[in-house]
Amino acid sequence: MRASRRAGSGRGRLRRTLLGALVAAAVAVPISAAAPHVPAPAPAVFAEDTAPQSRYAANRANIAEAVRRAEDADRPGRAARLRTMEASGAAQFLVFDGRGRGRAVEVFGELESADRIAVLVPGSDTTLDTYERFRAGALSLQQRLQREHPRSAVVAWLGYDTPGTVSTTVLTAGRADEAAAELGPFLDRLRGLAGPGARLSLLCHSYGSVVCARTATGPAIGDMALFGSPGTGAGSVRELPTAARVWAGRGDGDWIGNVPHVRLGGIGFGTDPVDPAFGARAFRAGAVGHSDYLKPGTASLDSLAAIVLGTTAPDPEADHA
Repeated sequence: MRASRRAGSGRGRLRRTLLGALVAAAVAVPISAAAPHVPAPAPAVFAEDTAPQSRYAANRANIAEAVRRAEDADRPGRAARLRTMEASGAAQFLVFDGRGRGRAVEVFGELESADRIAVLVPGSDTTLDTYERFRAGALSLQQRLQREHPRSAVVAWLGYDTPGTVSTTVLTAGRADEAAAELGPFLDRLRGLAGPGARLSLLCHSYGSVVCARTATGPAIGDMALFGSPGTGAGSVRELPTAARVWAGRGDGDWIGNVPHVRLGGIGFGTDPVDPAFGARAFRAGAVGHSDYLKPGTASLDSLAAIVLGTTAPDPEADHA
């Protein structure tokens, strides 16, 4: 009995030590400084019944004005990235805010006729200055969905201030709680903009999985997929404020599998979503790394597309590194 108690105490000390090391690293080695002030117009404001096409046009004009102001303020890097966002002249942004780190909600596909819609929620360090990598994943998913189901759309939701990858904020749920308060109402509005009876899925990467796990979802959300997740702060699927089917997967090459899944005093996110005890349905992610889940040709992309289309089943043999 004493030996068992000593072993349990040792495991507890180890967990606290590992978590403490993460916190120390976040404080001592910050790599994501606050975004400098970048002049930009205020975001466009729309009535609830404004059609998507009208929103897209207004936000393209807003991006053009943001480019001009960034150039005038001698911010060539931001100006170049904004030009890339609207390079085709036909980008479909439901939301755009060029101020600070920025926010953007972009649609790939025909939202008004789609009956299968994936909403992507990104993780840490996703801003207007790193938006292209987020957009690339959304486009890859849309192209994969289109191969099987033309009436599909992807919504890339950068609707919150993401934490830095190495920062104290990435270890707590503060940013996620703020984001969830925005994401829930957005999903309700999105249902009204989409085609009749559209089936929505939430695909949540890394810290984005913490956001999704705190978002109250309505009946339009059929599935929620957590991938590259550090945990959610919940002990099991039963604790999440959703009736959606919850999936979890992690690539064999994802470093986040080495992060301690503990929660102490509001720091850390507890149970690993790929742990069978969490109760999520497993999906196969293959050998991908942390930033590779939506890359073309990967098992993870195929699995996520199947979840959105409703053509997959739990994989009891899925590997979780």
